[in-house]
Amino acid sequence: MELFYIASDQPVRVLDPTQALPEDGLIWADFPRTEAPGWECWAEPLVGAAIDPEHVADSLNPTHPSFFDGTPDYDMLVFEGLGPSDDPFPLETRTITFFMFDRMLITVRAEDSVSTQKIRQRLLDGRLRMPESPLLLAHLILDNMIDRFLKIREPMDRRYTEMQDELLDTHAPMSDWRALLQGRREVRRLEALSESQLESLDAWRRGTRLDWNSREEVQLRDLTEHVGRVLAHASGQERDLEAAVQLHFASMSHRTNRVVQALTVLSAVFFPLTLITGIYGMNFEHMPELHWRYGYFYALGLLTVVGCGLFWYFRKKHFL
Repeated sequence: MELFYIASDQPVRVLDPTQALPEDGLIWADFPRTEAPGWECWAEPLVGAAIDPEHVADSLNPTHPSFFDGTPDYDMLVFEGLGPSDDPFPLETRTITFFMFDRMLITVRAEDSVSTQKIRQRLLDGRLRMPESPLLLAHLILDNMIDRFLKIREPMDRRYTEMQDELLDTHAPMSDWRALLQGRREVRRLEALSESQLESLDAWRRGTRLDWNSREEVQLRDLTEHVGRVLAHASGQERDLEAAVQLHFASMSHRTNRVVQALTVLSAVFFPLTLITGIYGMNFEHMPELHWRYGYFYALGLLTVVGCGLFWYFRKKHFL
């Protein structure tokens, strides 16, 4: 656990958890999830309130989806963000749980949480305006978590554009359909994740015990708008992939139809030729042309004229 003291008139200080806490200012207690079991025993005497055991269990669950719940003593927000990698393939997520008391923020997170480590370092370096409340501190972390989703849109766009181009190239058909199916699953997962984030933020806005001022309302709307942009992007990518798949199959079907049409035309050209050669291949004794001196050349000429005539006719009708 790391304990930070944040006051507007002095730099951020790291506190000793065994010592008494300052009576003013903002306290941030940050628990990695591997060290978090039993954290409520440390926190309850300091905040003067009992913490719901179900909320404690939720905070220790690394796969809990985004969720909000509150009590008269605190707000609890579970928020699912990206994992340590900025590569969206595969889409890895990490969950952070926020407990917001009157002047204390408690976070329970994964060991490799990028957003909390980044905000922690920026606060210690003095590169951020000091938050005045647990709500504003939670907003800083949430804003960083959502911004990381916004940053993966470009590589995701590039990857899916390559997939779509490959799908629509009939001369280089898609060789690995599993990559496309995995991409569709990732997009749908991102869409569902964004929807749960929006639902949890909306529930937080409606169910919070904290008195939000106009600035904090604007900041929450900003978070919601950013999540909405991620959701819109995921929905657009899913529609584009579905459209590309449909266009691919339509293109392949058209190509197959053209091949079948060409084979049908060729069959139509050779059918009368086969009929003529079949007639002259019969072994009747009194066939007039069998003993004619120019019969062979006449038959070849007839085959050539009929075949070329049919070929010219089908080309004129654009069947070939």
